[in-house]
Amino acid sequence: MRNAFLVSALLFISTLAVWAQSSTQAAPAAKPATAPKPPLHQAAGTTTAIIETTAGNMTCTLFPDKAPIGVENFIGLATGTKDWKNPVSGVTKHGAPLYDGTIFHRVIPEFMIQGGDAKGDGSGDPGYQFKNEVSSDLLFDRPGRLAYANSGPDTNESQFFITEDVAHSAHLSGSYTIFGQCDDATVALVKQIARMATDPRNDRPFRPVKIVHIKIVHGTPAPAAARPATAKPATTAAKPAANQN
Repeated sequence: MRNAFLVSALLFISTLAVWAQSSTQAAPAAKPATAPKPPLHQAAGTTTAIIETTAGNMTCTLFPDKAPIGVENFIGLATGTKDWKNPVSGVTKHGAPLYDGTIFHRVIPEFMIQGGDAKGDGSGDPGYQFKNEVSSDLLFDRPGRLAYANSGPDTNESQFFITEDVAHSAHLSGSYTIFGQCDDATVALVKQIARMATDPRNDRPFRPVKIVHIKIVHGTPAPAAARPATAKPATTAAKPAANQN
């Protein structure tokens, strides 16, 4: 009788052990939930210029930390918050975006396209100039650089250019203010525009691409650090330089 009881007890204990082992095999740990990515071109802390043209849109991330004066100037002229002088009439414009309706008046394949002159021929004067902002760690070492054209040191105005490649723009480093970087799709569009039929005397396209409007998109602010549960919820080269001529 005792042996039978011991056998039954041992069988019962073995059954419990098997059940316990099977019940403690945890399921694969769930992957931690990741915060949703911010919308394209609205990453935290970034400012993007969407240049709407008659040939398509260009998207460029601006560098206010590297060229604060240049970025402020570009945004002001794009949105109409900066006053400027019409180079044709001489009238000071207030609340009017300078870039709307301007053209890419100078295009050179394998180099760059240039625009932003209210006069449309590269000789326009918006009534002011500002200094260069050059960073040793920000060079013309990749396609799609967004920079100001100038006619010499510290003569930046409204005209800007976008580079197509590195080989013919690397020599510009140190002499021109880079204030943004355009994406790959924009570089592809720049290549297309740069190969339009032009007047060989001034590299002006016979049928220039026009800037319709430049939209400035400010990135979403960085999320605040998590608060304790008891806290209140937070409230919601060889090629000519890009000169102004």
